[in-house]
Amino acid sequence: MHYSEYREHDGLGLAELIRTGAVPAAEVLEAAVARAEDVGPRLGALTQRLYDQARERVRGGAPEGPFTGVPFLLKDLHQEVAGLPSSGGSRALRTVPAAETAEVVRRWTDAGLVVFGRTNTPEFGAKPITEPAAFGPARNPWQLDRTPGGSSGGAAAAVAAGIVPLAGASDGGGSIRIPAACCGVFGLKAGRGSVPAGPMRGENFHGAALDGVVSRSVRDSAAALDCLAGPDPAGPFAAAAPERSFAEEVTREPAPLRIGFTAVSALGDPHPEAVRAMTDAAELLTSLGHHVEEVPPPVDLSALAVDFLQAWSVRLAAALDEAARHAPHSSFELDTRLLAAAGRSTGAAQYVSTLDRWHQHTRRLAEFHQHHDLLLTPSLAGPPLRIGELDTPKALQVLGKAALALRGGGLLRRSGVVDRVARGNLRHVPYTQLANITGRPAMSVPLHWTPEGLPLGVQFVAPLAGEGTLFQLAGQLEQARPWAGHEPPLRAAAHG
Repeated sequence: MHYSEYREHDGLGLAELIRTGAVPAAEVLEAAVARAEDVGPRLGALTQRLYDQARERVRGGAPEGPFTGVPFLLKDLHQEVAGLPSSGGSRALRTVPAAETAEVVRRWTDAGLVVFGRTNTPEFGAKPITEPAAFGPARNPWQLDRTPGGSSGGAAAAVAAGIVPLAGASDGGGSIRIPAACCGVFGLKAGRGSVPAGPMRGENFHGAALDGVVSRSVRDSAAALDCLAGPDPAGPFAAAAPERSFAEEVTREPAPLRIGFTAVSALGDPHPEAVRAMTDAAELLTSLGHHVEEVPPPVDLSALAVDFLQAWSVRLAAALDEAARHAPHSSFELDTRLLAAAGRSTGAAQYVSTLDRWHQHTRRLAEFHQHHDLLLTPSLAGPPLRIGELDTPKALQVLGKAALALRGGGLLRRSGVVDRVARGNLRHVPYTQLANITGRPAMSVPLHWTPEGLPLGVQFVAPLAGEGTLFQLAGQLEQARPWAGHEPPLRAAAHG
């Protein structure tokens, strides 16, 4: 199978070719492997190559399921496979084997997907870019000096570059939607409780973080969520079953929707191209019969940023302490240690108060959704950043190292180092954390490209159980302004 034929099909299309016998699963896998070897090294997208295991899986035929025989990549953060390392983007964990296979991985492989590698991610998924010291930066296939976003940056780069039609991703603060927006692909984060986190965890980040996929087609994401959704027997609760399959929702025309839009950010004015992406989407929605109007932000954005960063730093401290069973703290990246030290200095009562305020943000967003079906914002505050643009300045590195040497989390906070590092990262992606804190489903749709040829997606946030509405609208937008034909100028070394 030549790359040009491989690239023209989405995951469900490839599965149909395999199911009908038009192309053997082994041949499809080799097309994916060839593309990975041709463009993967330039992209820095893969951290592990599992080609032999994948070849063994398709030897003699394809595994059955909706995605029968379709090549697939796991994110190198959680999404464990028993006996194989899941590094979390950290040098400390590169050789530490997982004890159990994650439930989402079981469900993906039960659906027929064939795992043949892992994708690059920042250390512990803690940044909206993918530039870990352990593996080097992942690069955007549209312009190799730009970031593919994070933390599912390697996954989005691999999908945009045609290595796979869909890839495993996860989202705790925007990590599906941010890279989808950077790379011109589709990404949906489901609502809290709809995707299992087990067996090693009941839920991730108090339910704010979920696994999912990035994909070129809306229907692939919908079918993948159909495969993932459903309760885990060891999970904390079970979300209500949807009225119909998400794959079916994609084919249904949405009723006229009431959509409020805003580009206001508490962390600085967005780039004109981000605003243009949103207003252009608003015009398209109006032409499709939806009622669209500009609205004020539905929540206190400054408080939301503080409450997200507070909780995120505590979560990162716990992750680092767990990983430190395998390596000394000094083996982790400086920015990771800085944010974790700040989290470690947070008192228990302060942390509980932070989580209580999450509910206040949820109430405000719920009030907005009483009058509007969806919230529309930019996915990013501007075009994808250049590689290295978010590197911590040397002076701050020196100050941070000194504070760490004094073991003073309080000193770190007073110095302002952590705040400047954290807010510097968040300033470029201020819109996505709302859906995580509130547990609402949200998606990034690739509707806009800048004059320089860089993708810049727009975000829609739905109320509880709004995944069906999101998929209906995404299917309509995909028909109105198809993006699958947009292919990065990246060329293969041997063919393509």
